[in-house]
Order: sequence, then C-alpha cells, then structure tokens
Amino acid sequence: MRKIQEYFLYFMLYSILGWCYEVFLEVVVYRWGFSNRGVLFGPYCVVYGFGALILLLSLGKFKERKIRVGNFSITPVLVFLAIVVITTGVELVASYIMEYTRGEWLWDYTRFSFNFQGRIALNPSIRFGIGGMVFLYLLQPLFEKLAKSMSSRVLGAVTGILAVLLAADAVYIFFIR
Repeated sequence: MRKIQEYFLYFMLYSILGWCYEVFLEVVVYRWGFSNRGVLFGPYCVVYGFGALILLLSLGKFKERKIRVGNFSITPVLVFLAIVVITTGVELVASYIMEYTRGEWLWDYTRFSFNFQGRIALNPSIRFGIGGMVFLYLLQPLFEKLAKSMSSRVLGAVTGILAVLLAADAVYIFFIR
C-alpha cells in the first residue's frame, strides 16, 4: 500500500509542476496572460502526472544501466531519446482523449515546424525530453527522499487528502459544472 501512496504522491507532484510549467510558458514566455492550463479546476495538469509515472515505471531502472560505446556512456542519450518518444506518444494519446471527451484539446502546435495535426511537434518533444531528464535524474531522487522520510501515517494522510481533492475536482468538472 505504501508504494501505491508514494506513486500517487509523485503523480500529484508532477501534475502540479506540469501546471506551473504550462502557466509559466503562457504568462512569462509567450505573454498570453493567465488561464488554467489543466482540464480540472485545481492547479494540476494530470497528463504530466501520468507521463511522469509512465517514465518512472518504464525508464527508472533503465537509467541505472551502464551502456557504453568505447569509453563513452550512451545511457543518458538513450534515456533522452526514450523520453522524447514516450512523452510525445503520451501527448498524442492525450490529445485524442481530450478531443473525444471534451471536443477539443488544450494545445495547438500548428505554428511549430515538424508538427502532426497540431497535436505534437518536434520543438515541444525536445523540451519534454529535457524536462524528463531533469525529472528522472534530479527531481525524482529528491521526491523519493521526501516520500521515504514520511511516516506511513503522514504519507497516508497527505495522499488521502490529495485523493479526496482530486476526486472532488473531477466530480465538479465532469458532473456539476
């Protein structure tokens, strides 16, 4: 049960960080002004949470391997390429799910070169690759230390509160609003 709670905590942390990243891009980089960048009311983009869990489960152990060409370790290069492929696939699938459930998806990459239907593009895929490297090599070890430092009781309380908030948010967005 503790492992499930830890993964849920990671899901929420990366969903919140993803929302912060999206808002930063929108407000500071593109200067479009603020809008809620998630499909739910709260400050989280669940696609980032799901993407992070997929990366963690698929590449968490792989990044520890020592794959070399001569004296040069190519593991980080392979991890980066895998992140680009996985996150691009997650984004593409998410766009189709959003279009099916909401009638639209929340981004448009038609202004970028090498885009597919405005759903995915090379530029954001490279950024997700860089972000994924930061996530796997820098943030995740910190978040694991945080989760391990919590007692079972505290972890249960934190994840329970987060789960109730997320569920209430989903009920509000999909059934009440």
